[in-house]
Amino acid sequence: MTGFFISRPSESFAASFQSQLSKMHESNNSYTKDNFHVLCNQLAKKDAALKAIIDKYGLPPMWSRPAIFQSLILTILEQQVSLASAYAAFKKLKAKIGFVTPKKILALTDAELRACYFSRQKIIYARALATAIVTKQLNLKKLGTLTDNEIRIELKKIKGIGDWTVDVYLMHALQRTDLFPLGDIALVNSLKEVKQLHPKATKEEMLAIAESWRPYRTIASMILWHAYIKKRGIKVLT
Repeated sequence: MTGFFISRPSESFAASFQSQLSKMHESNNSYTKDNFHVLCNQLAKKDAALKAIIDKYGLPPMWSRPAIFQSLILTILEQQVSLASAYAAFKKLKAKIGFVTPKKILALTDAELRACYFSRQKIIYARALATAIVTKQLNLKKLGTLTDNEIRIELKKIKGIGDWTVDVYLMHALQRTDLFPLGDIALVNSLKEVKQLHPKATKEEMLAIAESWRPYRTIASMILWHAYIKKRGIKVLT
């Protein structure tokens, strides 16, 4: 008996097999409510700055959202505005149409969406996303079976969805463990404060710090957000 293979596989077969194993690993690289705080504590043991946050403010909540259209609409509303502004718009939208679905978004006029505090650009983005789902260009259920990079490629085909929106969806809706969205101002500012970095610290310097948190950079991000939110008394929609 020489192992699983009777004879040595071809190079192409071996490469394909390894690719599939890698893809399976990445696709399942998620955290859960059962291990989230365990992972927080693991990072705290490795990093004194993260430990100091937890010692001062306690463990962060596991901020999660269902992997559905409504969550992506909320994330679009959160683009480049304060959380308070985004939540006000989302609350207004929910009051008008209830549970947010693609068909309901497409049925609203520009005036109705503006009354829900949607900007002109976000009206375009919300409709583009709704259209992609209605026309089956995008299948949110299928996304959960893909790797982080494959999900990024699919979502960025939709107008108005960039890396930050993808990162938030991966982190909070799909609970993927290894995202570090440097497009997030709160995260960047918290990192600079906690690690006492120069205000003009480069992207490369910040990524180098985050490298030590792999493969749990999402968890580290949530600890940093936790510090930012607690320090400023910000209310977060749950």
